[in-house]
Amino acid sequence: MRTLFVFNHPYDGSFCNALLDAALLGVQRSNGESDLIHLDKDGFNPVMSSSDLKAFSLARTSPAMSYLMLDKKVIDYKARLEKANHLVFIFPVWWMLMPALTKGFIDKVIFPQVAYSYTDSGEMRSRLWNLRRVTVITTMGGGASVYETLMGNALWKAMLHGTFEVIGIDNCKWINFDKVGLVSVEKRSEWLKEVEDYFAALE
Repeated sequence: MRTLFVFNHPYDGSFCNALLDAALLGVQRSNGESDLIHLDKDGFNPVMSSSDLKAFSLARTSPAMSYLMLDKKVIDYKARLEKANHLVFIFPVWWMLMPALTKGFIDKVIFPQVAYSYTDSGEMRSRLWNLRRVTVITTMGGGASVYETLMGNALWKAMLHGTFEVIGIDNCKWINFDKVGLVSVEKRSEWLKEVEDYFAALE
């Protein structure tokens, strides 16, 4: 299995980085292949420009013209995404949702004629023929129960259900680690082992 990681955290010493290392080790244990898009180090521009929006409006009727207008990084990410069987996002929850770079990836890469197309009736259908599952791994400073009560699991609704399930990727999983700044080193080690084992067991 080929796993594409989309990572977003600007600090190399973050727990998100430790989770990424654990996940990569798990893929290695499974004898799978991995690819890493590090949005921060790539200098990815998350902003939807007027050109991006024009490309969006042309995608249904003039896909070839729309494609020519895409950001070069988006074209690179598209090629790598098309090879993936498993797409994994790792990022911190900031102000109840994903950071700007991850949101920009969704806006600019999960894009018509890149990640999905439209049927004659206007429904969206995935163009990611090889993609079998999506996993989102997050960290947060607050408690998960408070997040669920106050926000109704907004991240799940916006990213997994509202994006990937809508285009037809039904095998979605969210792994969240809460109160990260308050737990013991031992607990963090347990979490890292859980993540490593999760990826090691996938086929």
